[in-house]
Amino acid sequence: MKTVLTVTAAALLLSACAQSNEVRQGFNSPAGSQIDTGNFGAATMNNTLIQSGDVDYTINLARRFAEEVNSTITFPFNSTALDETARATLRQQADWINQFPEVRFKVFGHTDLVGSKAYNRRLGLKRAQAAVLYLTSQGVNRSRLEAVVSFGETQPIIVTEGQERRNRRTVTEVSGFVKSHPTVMNGKYAAVVFREYINSAAPFAITPAATGQ
Repeated sequence: MKTVLTVTAAALLLSACAQSNEVRQGFNSPAGSQIDTGNFGAATMNNTLIQSGDVDYTINLARRFAEEVNSTITFPFNSTALDETARATLRQQADWINQFPEVRFKVFGHTDLVGSKAYNRRLGLKRAQAAVLYLTSQGVNRSRLEAVVSFGETQPIIVTEGQERRNRRTVTEVSGFVKSHPTVMNGKYAAVVFREYINSAAPFAITPAATGQ
């Protein structure tokens, strides 16, 4: 019986010490560090890592763009027409792009494997140009679209000689930063995060009930 009590007491003591160490470590750690995933939102940490070269901010923003926005639209067979689904996706892309005036993008055009390689390369370019034209109609400055590239039929998602809509697509990606922009990433990555946080705040009206009147 004494042995059991001794073992139990030792276990409780070790657990208390571990909890004490966790509390001490948490107290000395930055606020929120225990729940933060280390991605884009940790402005101060990201600013430090980017300026030290430990994190590539282009990759970081590219990952976020791909997570938050559908980067791909698809096309009918042998066509550059944008249906309503494609236009809706491009509007979402434009809204995201317009939040970050520092960022440049690339648009890649693709086709399925039906037709000659030369024809498909031209068709892929026309699809990319159609996507760019619509993005500019939504307020995106054409100078920020760094490149419009056609891969033609060379990068199919589904390998088939037949018609495949998933292969007939354009893809928009983050490619870099506008070097001449006054808020280019020169120790100001946190400022971009903060600006987005402020812009995302939803205003609300103060009613007499809220003020106690």
